[in-house]
Amino acid sequence: MSIAIDVVGGKWKMHLMWVLAEGPVRFGQIRRKLDGVSEKVLAENLRQLEASGVVRRELYAEVPPRVEYSLTPLGESLNLALAPLEAWGDEHRETLAPRPKVAAC
Repeated sequence: MSIAIDVVGGKWKMHLMWVLAEGPVRFGQIRRKLDGVSEKVLAENLRQLEASGVVRRELYAEVPPRVEYSLTPLGESLNLALAPLEAWGDEHRETLAPRPKVAAC
């Protein structure tokens, strides 16, 4: 279990996995889908997932260069393993959603 958590741990990696599960996507598209992530953090997380072997980065020899990210077969199998976790979160969204803070008296 700790190996899987090492691969997808952190605030953005699991979100990235779900975005990439939709198919090949460009950096700007990912950034638009993940509201609040900075370019630096997104690039760093993509590099880490690529180093783990779950994300493929494909550079097309075009002008300007085009780069697409997608899941490798290993990444696709990891995404299948994460699906029950996502389902659990959806099931308990109401209970786990942050509640408004009440001012202290």
